[in-house]
Amino acid sequence: MSEAALTNDPESTAGLQRRDAAHHIHPFTDTAALNAEGARVVVSGEGCWITDSDGKRILDGMSGLWCVQIGHGRPEIAEAVHRQMTELSYYNTFFKTTHKPAIALAERLARLTPAHLNHVFFTGSGSESNDTVIRMVRTYWDAVGKPEKKTIISRWNAYHGSTIGGASLGGMRAMHGQGGMPIPGIVHIPQPYWFGEGGELDPDSFGTWAARELAHAIEAQGPDTVAAFIAEPIQGAGGVIIPPDSYWPEIKKICADYDILLVVDEVITGFGRLGTWFGSDYYDLKPDLMPIAKGLSSGYLPIGGVMVGDRVADVLIDDTGEFFHGFTYSGHPACCAAALENLRILEEEGVVEHAAKIAPYLQERWRALGDHPLVGEARMVGLMGALELVPSKPSRTIRFDNEGEVGTMCRDFSLKNGLVMRAVRDSMIIAPPLVITRDEVDQLIDRASKTLDDTLDALSKAGRLPS
Repeated sequence: MSEAALTNDPESTAGLQRRDAAHHIHPFTDTAALNAEGARVVVSGEGCWITDSDGKRILDGMSGLWCVQIGHGRPEIAEAVHRQMTELSYYNTFFKTTHKPAIALAERLARLTPAHLNHVFFTGSGSESNDTVIRMVRTYWDAVGKPEKKTIISRWNAYHGSTIGGASLGGMRAMHGQGGMPIPGIVHIPQPYWFGEGGELDPDSFGTWAARELAHAIEAQGPDTVAAFIAEPIQGAGGVIIPPDSYWPEIKKICADYDILLVVDEVITGFGRLGTWFGSDYYDLKPDLMPIAKGLSSGYLPIGGVMVGDRVADVLIDDTGEFFHGFTYSGHPACCAAALENLRILEEEGVVEHAAKIAPYLQERWRALGDHPLVGEARMVGLMGALELVPSKPSRTIRFDNEGEVGTMCRDFSLKNGLVMRAVRDSMIIAPPLVITRDEVDQLIDRASKTLDDTLDALSKAGRLPS
């Protein structure tokens, strides 16, 4: 077939790109620039791999979007969803109504999550979960007779979703620049990002300093007005920001001292990502509210929730009356069926245990990339890691001009080399499926190493490195 004929074929790569550009506005995208370049068209997935419309097989180093814990293409999920949809394809959980999949999933989550989390409010996504958090936090304090406690403290560069509420909780300044955010009652403090913001402090001293910023913010707002602190165990979309060991113990103490709710956003870290079921297990946290999504269904169908600690649940159930909040798809039966089958696979196949066993090998090989001339730091916990790209090692303060340009260049080289890595500023991020094998780890590292070499060569030719 001629090139012209292929271009006119609506099912060819060029045809699919043309059709996509005609009608599809992509999330977090400069749509005009993408339309000029043409979107990558993914047509299939199996295990840790995806295949594009040109037949190229690519190692999915990002688990889709931090979510495909069990890998792509598990037929058991499709079969479970099909069975459910032949019985009850949809019904809502409003109006004194429930159904078997929602009952079973709520039971399973109460068993798998930390012991004090015995109730769940179902949502359709992590963003909806964090909007729900705002409502629950403020309703809780109203019900206990402290309506002045409204302010929620979060962190700069945190990510808690892209709805108005979720994006306001998050600390992404670019998001705040569009749409009139943050909404009132949200305050942000520094993130525990030692490599980028630690200055002359050692990691533990910086971790304590960053945690104490919470206490300073509480005092500045007025202790009687602060309702909660929300944070990811490890900041994912912010660049895999791993807090120093001193950070979380101090945060826990401050929340207890000031009697504010602790909200631990487990949308990314939940369901095995750190080699434990939850980041709260890894860091020994006891959240009052725990938003979940992503790995709950391994991304096979959209579903999320908020795990509600006994302290909050007792008040919401017994003292609030009607909680005027919910979504059409809260506890959607087919999505619950997908989540239940995903959790069965995670448990019965020992996927979380496998992640814990493979993590040290991936971490060892990933950290060795820190020897590359472009890498200022190679960090990883569990199966999520980052490479900080810098022009002049060992300095942590000298960074590339036009932040994000080098990261984008590196990301594009990575895709050419058959590996999905995400660029956050000038950091390269991975979070592969939890089922990754030792051989696939080796392939991931080999492709990442070549990508770093390609990026170094391009920067050298462009004269963008110190002589």
